[in-house]
Amino acid sequence: MARPIFIGVGSNLGERLQTIQLAQQQLACSEGILFQKSAPIYETAPVGGPPQGLFLNTVWEVGSTKTPEEILDLLLQIEQNFERKREVPNGPRTLDLDLLFCDDLVIQSNRLVLPHPKLQSRWFVLKPLWDLRPDFVHPIFGKSVCELLSEVHAPVHPTTKTFKVS
Repeated sequence: MARPIFIGVGSNLGERLQTIQLAQQQLACSEGILFQKSAPIYETAPVGGPPQGLFLNTVWEVGSTKTPEEILDLLLQIEQNFERKREVPNGPRTLDLDLLFCDDLVIQSNRLVLPHPKLQSRWFVLKPLWDLRPDFVHPIFGKSVCELLSEVHAPVHPTTKTFKVS
């Protein structure tokens, strides 16, 4: 049985919108993945790292019977297809794909931590996740996405806006 999986998506280098759309197509065409929907895409200021350009962020909901580790490998491969570089922590990137939730699984390994350990403090993750599933409950905190979002300050960056998802 396919379990709900949520993937955080970001890009702040190159043709950001096109990169996100093409990455979505690659994921949707992957064996064992049932692409369900995408949240709106938001333009937001970067958090942490060196000075850099604005990000486009969204969240995708997919279904899969793959293991979380297999999904992680797939996401890393898609990032590599878009020449993702990991030279500077929190640095600019062509594509960032983060496994946020894999149903209600809790995993702590050297390779993977689920739920994503920082999602509860990131508006740019919680807002699009709220657009998809405001009632989804964080398996560690026992709070819904709606509750988590209400505890995070919305960005004050004047260019925060949404982009139409095709």
